[in-house]
Amino acid sequence: MSDIARQRGCMLPRRTFTGGIAAGFFASHGFGAKAAEGPADKLSIAVIGIGGQGEANLSGVSKQNIVALCDVDETRGAKGFERFPRARRFTDFRRMFDELDREIDAVVISTPDHTHFHPAWWAIERGKHVYLEKPLAHEVAEVRRLTDAARAKGLATQLGSQRHALAGLRAGVEIVKSGMLGTIKEVHSWIASKRGMPKPPGPPEPPPGNLDWDLWLGPVAERPYTKGFAPYDWRFWWEFGTGETGNWGCHILDIPYWALDLGHPVRVAGSGPDPDPDRTPTALTSRLDYPERTVADGRTLPPVSVHWYQCDKRPPFLDELGIDAAGPDGKRPSDGKNTLFIGSKGMLLCGFSGHVLLPADAFAGATVPQTIPPSPGFHAEWLAACRGGPPATCHFGYSGPMAESTLLANIAYRVQTEFAWDAAALTSGRADVDALLRREYRKGWEL
Repeated sequence: MSDIARQRGCMLPRRTFTGGIAAGFFASHGFGAKAAEGPADKLSIAVIGIGGQGEANLSGVSKQNIVALCDVDETRGAKGFERFPRARRFTDFRRMFDELDREIDAVVISTPDHTHFHPAWWAIERGKHVYLEKPLAHEVAEVRRLTDAARAKGLATQLGSQRHALAGLRAGVEIVKSGMLGTIKEVHSWIASKRGMPKPPGPPEPPPGNLDWDLWLGPVAERPYTKGFAPYDWRFWWEFGTGETGNWGCHILDIPYWALDLGHPVRVAGSGPDPDPDRTPTALTSRLDYPERTVADGRTLPPVSVHWYQCDKRPPFLDELGIDAAGPDGKRPSDGKNTLFIGSKGMLLCGFSGHVLLPADAFAGATVPQTIPPSPGFHAEWLAACRGGPPATCHFGYSGPMAESTLLANIAYRVQTEFAWDAAALTSGRADVDALLRREYRKGWEL
């Protein structure tokens, strides 16, 4: 029993919450209306995946009661295990939930993309709040299932788009929301990277003793261990990862998503080098078309097209627009930027820090509005939501459609086509596209 559950004098159900129990309990109680000063207020948290980004996320919640640490790689998990010697250690998250279900309030998940869904699903089914790394899940259908289930349970969620809390990113969002650029019908966002198309993996060999290869594979088809996947290059194999679009899309597209109140696209297009059936590309171009929408203040925003690129250094259209010429110091306006908004009154180049308004003469002396309150910290937002506070800024209701969009951009590239998207029905009406929306799980991992 967790400290918070004990403090409230309640015993949480051991297995899956029913919708009525969970929705009613969390809606009326949360996990405490406000943070207390004593240790009894600490959330009891389990962390799944504690190497790499998982180490950073563990640090983000380190002041809480860390009751369990789970990693399939003892070497990558070593620092976390040593840092929290009182936490129970696991390699299999399923065993962790079986043994500690009543002691866990919330779960942080930072595993490879292909193993996002299953631990998150197990956590949500058991009424645990969830912090989950981007791109939320490996498949569009998985993202939707997690988003809908968390909403139905009334759980606090947060997608790991940590740059959402940066003041520099928020400045660009503030400018767009202020109306300073006029009507915006076109946005371009990009990741400057040539990563992808990794070398073929090595020959089959016994897995290293520190790695539970079978659990690392999780729900995907069984295969012998080979070098070239774990611990990182999985990202550039379709079977396990989602490429640079999945890696960076939920960071960079967060800017237009937030600024323009976007949801689900209605049309998607993709193109680029001939797709490889197994490996993610080193370059691609895609377009996501979003419909007219009404925002919180009652305004109706027009349809908008968001273009996404993986490219070397910068997209060529910046030069074509004549806005990216290098100055006397050799610097370009786009340096350090990753998004261009094109409005009826001007343009904005922005990113995670810094922005440029164009044409410069038209915006001389312009100041950035400040209407968005500063973040208390990205992990702190989620912890407060777990205690009954307002939803975290990247809760699944907001970030789920964004994550689906990044995955749809990948699919459009892989089929090299354009298709209409029916988000409500979760279908494109095309067999080749719809076949990439979900996958079969190997025996023992079916849900």
